Amino acid sequence: MPDVMPQNLVGICRESPPLDARHRLSTRIIFLSLVALLTVLAMISGTLWLAWRLEGAGAAINDAGSLRMRANRVAIDLSLPLTPSRNEKLITQIEEMDRTLEGLRQGNSERPLFLPNEPGIRAQLGRVTEEWRQRMKPMALGLHTLPVAGSTTSAYLAALPGFVEEANKLVLMIERDNAEKTRLLWISQLALAIMACVGTLAVIHLLYRWIILPVRQLQHGLQRMAAREFELRLPVASRDEFGMLAQGFNRMASELQALYRGLEAHVEQNTAELAGRNRALEALYDMAAFLNLPGDTETLCRGFLARVMRQFDADSGSVRLLDPRNATLHLVVSEGLSDELVKIERCQNIDDCFSGDAITQAPIFIADLQEHYRLAQPTTRCYRCIREGLPGLGVIPIATQSGTLGSFSLHFRQPKQLAPQDRQLLEALGQHLGTAIENLRLFATARQLAIEKERNLVAQGLHDSIAQGLNFLNLQVQLLDAAVARQDFDEMREIVPLLRCGVEESYQDVRELLQNFRARLDHGNFHQAVEDTVARFRRQTHTELKLAFEEARQGPPLDPEQQLQVLFILQEALSNVRKHACAEHVSVTIIDHGLDFRMIVEDDGDGFDPEVLTQASETHVGLHIMRERAMRLAAQLSITSRPGAGVRVELILPRPGETARVSSPTTESL
Repeated sequence: MPDVMPQNLVGICRESPPLDARHRLSTRIIFLSLVALLTVLAMISGTLWLAWRLEGAGAAINDAGSLRMRANRVAIDLSLPLTPSRNEKLITQIEEMDRTLEGLRQGNSERPLFLPNEPGIRAQLGRVTEEWRQRMKPMALGLHTLPVAGSTTSAYLAALPGFVEEANKLVLMIERDNAEKTRLLWISQLALAIMACVGTLAVIHLLYRWIILPVRQLQHGLQRMAAREFELRLPVASRDEFGMLAQGFNRMASELQALYRGLEAHVEQNTAELAGRNRALEALYDMAAFLNLPGDTETLCRGFLARVMRQFDADSGSVRLLDPRNATLHLVVSEGLSDELVKIERCQNIDDCFSGDAITQAPIFIADLQEHYRLAQPTTRCYRCIREGLPGLGVIPIATQSGTLGSFSLHFRQPKQLAPQDRQLLEALGQHLGTAIENLRLFATARQLAIEKERNLVAQGLHDSIAQGLNFLNLQVQLLDAAVARQDFDEMREIVPLLRCGVEESYQDVRELLQNFRARLDHGNFHQAVEDTVARFRRQTHTELKLAFEEARQGPPLDPEQQLQVLFILQEALSNVRKHACAEHVSVTIIDHGLDFRMIVEDDGDGFDPEVLTQASETHVGLHIMRERAMRLAAQLSITSRPGAGVRVELILPRPGETARVSSPTTESL
């Protein structure tokens, strides 16, 4: 499943149609954001405009209120005595009055100063302006040149309350308009706050519907999918990205549902295959354990055939081995075949049956021999298995790395088609049987070679010891026979002790050979075996012998075969000392420092001349035996001696990867 789902998801994504730009979630979010932004900017702009107009209207109220003050100042200046300074102030007040009225009429955006654009306010401003310009200003300009104010100002003062009243009306009208705009500003700010709250709730609601709700639906769907509810389908409520995801989710759920419906069968199939592999492993293990048991070829093949027939429910079977010299197959064992068929096929040519075809070509598996015979080309081959009622056939070669040794056959009474894994198992079993038979043959060959080598050593021992003694006795018997014929009793008396001595020496040689040939050595008992050999030498002679071991645990000990050969060489060396050296002292030193193994046997006997030894080496006791055993060990045997100076025998056995270091030249043994 982990390998299938990503491919299905990729397929779902590829099958999804492209989204229209109008239905994309990003388009709706951008549009909503722009609408909210424009609305907020419009509301803020309106409030700013109202605040700006209110600020201008406030300045207009101040200027309109100043009209009353300036009109009263003009009246005050007119009541003062006529002086140049009074006239100047009066003119200044009149000009300020004109500028104020003009400013109220035109407005000023820099201050700011704005008169409300109400028709009534504009009309009232017109009346105030008309009253000032038509009545009040001419009066003021006509009176400012009179020397005495007196009663001349009464006309201005009489008209002043009416002007002030009109100015008050203008101020009140502006204040009422300003109050209305202030209320409108508060209303707009409140509306902006309400709109912000409503807009926030609307945005939250839309985002919940557009994003959060679909995500929660997908999350809930994934949780239910994780709980193996593959029948779940999500509602497709929109045509945006989440709608596409919902459609893809539903397609994925449908495919997963279809996949998991067949998963049980798939698991059962894998379980059956795994069980078959386990049975195959058990069969291989059982067969390997059986083939490693000791026995002859027939026992091996019979047990093999019984196990294979039981493993594959075969009704009969046979094992045939190949004779490459005659290109024939010999029936070794069979089960379930008739005596007549066994007699016919006990020995047959390799080209006469399917067993030979499996050897020369490949394994043969035929589900139905009758159908195969009907479809095959005309042939003279006899299908005997059909007459036996065995239409199913499987022939597998018994093969090794070096070649094919034969074949084994399985027969079935019902047509049977073997699975590929069963065929592989049969081929593996055939290789196991071939290896076991090859090992039996190699073991028999190795055992025969070992027997021949040991017989050769026995023959050498008999020739070098007993044969020479018997030759001496034969010579003395001939001399005795001649003395008897001559009636020479003096010579007979000399020959009889020699015969007795020769018989005793031959007897001792026979006992020594028997003891040497019966020597056995268990792993770890090399020291004890050396000490037993030294003790036997001490019992046989009065020569003093000193034994020394020098060891360092830097490597593994010699294997039992090497130890036994070293022990035999020691026995031969001590036998030579006992028979020929006439020594008073003998030393045996065994050195094992891990790099190589050394054995040194020295005596202080008569010694010998190496040149004489080389010329007559074939007649000396123990020469060939010691040399053969040293060669078997791949060791170096060195012997140094001179007449009257004793003999030194040194055996050097190198360990793997080391080269033996020889301290003296190699010569022949005594």
